[in-house]
Amino acid sequence: GRVELDTNPVERAIRPVALGRKNHLFAGSDGGGHRWAVICSLIATCKLNDVEPYAYLRDVLQRMIDGHSVNRLDELLPWSWKPADHVKT
Repeated sequence: GRVELDTNPVERAIRPVALGRKNHLFAGSDGGGHRWAVICSLIATCKLNDVEPYAYLRDVLQRMIDGHSVNRLDELLPWSWKPADHVKT
């Protein structure tokens, strides 16, 4: 008697998975599917660590372009990432 019969929170939680399942069929190739899975995993990890995914991906990709050291990639993982203070001159 204490459990509410409303399943809306559960349905809202699984909706992206159900919608994605159909959309992910069109990745184009096995390599494309693998890259899509990596990006989805990064985004989910960001959300679990209270990191805004768009800001994270933008900053990490920019750092990689700017020549971030390969020996320090662990600094770019979502749970240890700190946003860079980009000062425009």
